[in-house]
Amino acid sequence: MASDYPISDSDRYLVLLNPNAAGGQRDALRRRIAGALASHRVPFDIVESTSVEDGLRVVRAAVEAKCKAVVAAGGDGTIALALRGTAGSDVPVALLPFGTGNQLALNFGVPVSLEDSVRVAVEGVVERIDLGRIGEEYFALIAGAGLDAEVMASATSELKSRFGVLAYFVGGLKHVITPSRTRYRIVADDEEIEIEASMVLLANAGIIGAGGLPVELKVAPRTSFQDGLLDVAIFSPRHLPDMAAMLTRVVFQRYAGDDRMIFLQARRITVESDPPVAAQIDGEPRGETPIEAEIEPLAGRILVPR
Repeated sequence: MASDYPISDSDRYLVLLNPNAAGGQRDALRRRIAGALASHRVPFDIVESTSVEDGLRVVRAAVEAKCKAVVAAGGDGTIALALRGTAGSDVPVALLPFGTGNQLALNFGVPVSLEDSVRVAVEGVVERIDLGRIGEEYFALIAGAGLDAEVMASATSELKSRFGVLAYFVGGLKHVITPSRTRYRIVADDEEIEIEASMVLLANAGIIGAGGLPVELKVAPRTSFQDGLLDVAIFSPRHLPDMAAMLTRVVFQRYAGDDRMIFLQARRITVESDPPVAAQIDGEPRGETPIEAEIEPLAGRILVPR
C-alpha cells in the first residue's frame, strides 16, 4: 500500500502518481519522471496512489515529515487530492499535468511537457491560494451542481481514453442539447435566491480550457485565487440556442445584461434543489445536492513558474 512507503527526510520530494495517468503506461511514466527529477539532482520518492484514502495517508505523512514538496503526477483529481492532504500546511504542491483537462496547470501557467513541469517543481516559486471546501474535501477550481456535473459523469474512462478532453463534449452532448432545469435555493452569505436554473457553479478560479482547442472561458467576471471569496455563477439556458448564446457571451466576457446568467460572491454558500441533482468537485462526481461550501483563504500552496 502507498501508506507503507517511507518518507525519509525533509529534503525529499514526494511524487504522488496516479497509476491511470498517461493512458495507464505507469512503468514508462515512472521512468520518465525519475529521469527528469534525477537530472536536477534532487532526492525523491515515487508513490502510486491506489485510492483516495491511501493517497491522503501518504501525503499527510509527507507533510508530517516536512517534505520539500508533494508532486502530483496526474490530472486535476490527483492534484486536488494533494491539495487536500497539504491544506493549511507549509508544504507546496507541484503539478505534473497528465490528466484529461489539466485545468489547474492552465490556470497557473504550468507547462504540460514533463521536463518543463518538473523544472517548475524544482525551481518554481510558491504561490499561496484560496481553497474551497465542501465537508472534508477541498477544491482549487470549481464545484458545481446540475448540468456541469451531469456532463462530468457522462465522460467515462473509456471516452476519456478515446477522445481526451473531447470526451466531455461527446459524453455530455445529450445534456447540452436539452438542458434540464431545476428549482434551486441558494444562500450566499446573507443573500438568498430561489431560481429555476440548469447549473450552479462555485468557482474559486474560473479559467476553463478545452484541451488543444483555442478556447478559454472565464466562468465569472471577478474570479481570483486570492480574494477570500467563492464566485457563484448561475446559468439558466432553456434550449440549445440559449446555451450557444450564453457561451458566446462568456467567451467574450460580456457578463452583464442577460437575465439567464447571475453572478454573486460569498464566503459561505448553500445550494439546495428540488429534486436533488448531481454534484461535482473539481471535475469529479460527488453525489447530489444539497451542498455546503466555504472558502479557506490562502490555505493552499502551489509551485508556479518564476
